[in-house]
Amino acid sequence: MTADRPVDFGTRLRQARERKGVTLREIANRTKISIGVLESLERTDISRLPGGIFSRAFVRSYAREVGLDPDATVEEFIGLFPHDSVTAGHPRSDQVEDTELFESDRRVASSVLWILLISVPLAGGVLYLGMSQRAGALHSQPRPAAVAKALPPEPAPAPVTPPEPVADSSIQAAAGVAPPPSAPANVPADSAQPGAAPSDSLKVELSARRPVWVSATVDGQKAIGRLLQVGDKEVVDVKRELMLTAGDASAVRMTVNGAEARSLGKNGEVITARVTPANFKDYLLNR
Repeated sequence: MTADRPVDFGTRLRQARERKGVTLREIANRTKISIGVLESLERTDISRLPGGIFSRAFVRSYAREVGLDPDATVEEFIGLFPHDSVTAGHPRSDQVEDTELFESDRRVASSVLWILLISVPLAGGVLYLGMSQRAGALHSQPRPAAVAKALPPEPAPAPVTPPEPVADSSIQAAAGVAPPPSAPANVPADSAQPGAAPSDSLKVELSARRPVWVSATVDGQKAIGRLLQVGDKEVVDVKRELMLTAGDASAVRMTVNGAEARSLGKNGEVITARVTPANFKDYLLNR
C-alpha cells in the first residue's frame, strides 16, 4: 500500500463535498454522524473511526450525501483499508457487543448482590423485632398461679372480746336494766328463753342540744357521720365498741341502755369517746 492512496481517498471525499456545496454540519445533521468523525474521514484518519461495519456505514452515508456512488466508495474504502487494518486499535463489533453484554451482566449481578446484602439483614432485623415483641407480650400476661400468689392474704377477723359478767345487780338497776330472772336450779343455763337481749350489748342513743357534727363507728363499721340538728336522734346497738367523735362535746346528749350519760366535755370542745360494754358505766351520770 502506497503512502498517498489513503490521502487521495480522503481528499476525493472532501472535493466531492465542496462540489456539492454542503458543509460538514449539514451532513452531520442529516446522517447523525459527529463532525469530528466526518473530519477524520476527510483526513483519512481511521483511528477516529469505530471500525468494521460501522466505518463502512459512515463511508456509505457520507458518499450518498456528497453525490458519490455509495457502493463504489465503500469498495474503494475496503480495498484501501482491509478489515484487519481498519480495526487495528479498535475492537471488532462482535467483541464490542460481547464486552458490553458482559459488562451489563456484571452490573446486573452486582446490583442483585447489593440488594441481597441489604435486604437479608433488614429482613432478619424485622423478624427478630417481631419475635421479641411477641415474646414480650407472652411474658407480660400473668399466669393464674402468679396472680394467686400476688393477691394479698385476707385479713384475719378481729378478735372478739369476751363479755364481762355484771356481778352487781345494783349497777344493773342504776343503768335501767332489769336483772334477768334466775333460772330454776334444775334448768340448765343455756335453756333461757330465745330473744332475750344479750347482756354484752349496749343501746346508745344520741341527740343534739344544739347543732353539732357527730361521727360514730360501731364495731368497726361507720354508722354516723353528719350534722345533728336539735330534735334529731341516732340510735345504735354496740356489741364491742363505739368510737364517738363530736365537734362540740357539751352539745351531745347520750343515753346508754336508757340511762342518762354525763356531759362528754366542755362547750366547744372537740372530743373522741370510746364506749364498750366494759367501760360504759364510766360515762353514766349517776353511777
